[in-house]
Amino acid sequence: MKALESLKKHLKTGQVYRRADLQQWSNAVDRHLHQLVKEGFLQKMSGGLYYCPQKASFGDVPPEDEELVRAFLKDNDFLLTSPNLYNSLGVGTTQLYNKRVVYNHKRHGEFLLGGKVFDFRLKHKFPNRLSKEFLFVDLLNNLDELAEDKQEVLQYAREKTLKKFTSMKKFINSYGGERTKKLFSNWLKQDTREYASQLSS
Repeated sequence: MKALESLKKHLKTGQVYRRADLQQWSNAVDRHLHQLVKEGFLQKMSGGLYYCPQKASFGDVPPEDEELVRAFLKDNDFLLTSPNLYNSLGVGTTQLYNKRVVYNHKRHGEFLLGGKVFDFRLKHKFPNRLSKEFLFVDLLNNLDELAEDKQEVLQYAREKTLKKFTSMKKFINSYGGERTKKLFSNWLKQDTREYASQLSS
């Protein structure tokens, strides 16, 4: 019993732990985990992940998505996003998706963590934090996955992108796929031709 109480002292509410993390504080980790889950001190998430829940008047507070992903990857180098964030860009997207996308350097595929589906995607390069510029590029990279009218979205995106040419060029060159880079290049050529046409008329 003393060993179990000693283990509890190392656990912080709101944190997600891997089984391997707890071995340093327990000489019978599986038995202790079973006991802690049984009494509600820990919640088993999935894949060897355990959550020490925060308590609130309405019940246990679920873990933050970032905490789940960080424990699963054993890494801080990832970017968590969602297609739902495209709706803030003003390009005609309105759909809601039950999907969380994790750009990272370690794992690929869909994993169920804490009852939520996370789509892990290996990506060579991604920013440290989300920005509207990156979301624009990400939308264009993943256009085929959207449920909306793609031509309508592209028209809105073209207008928005060309208005922010300087900042968008940097993000497209850094994070855009080949198809997105070609699309942006074609938009610029088209815009130049339209401008030349207006000058000559």
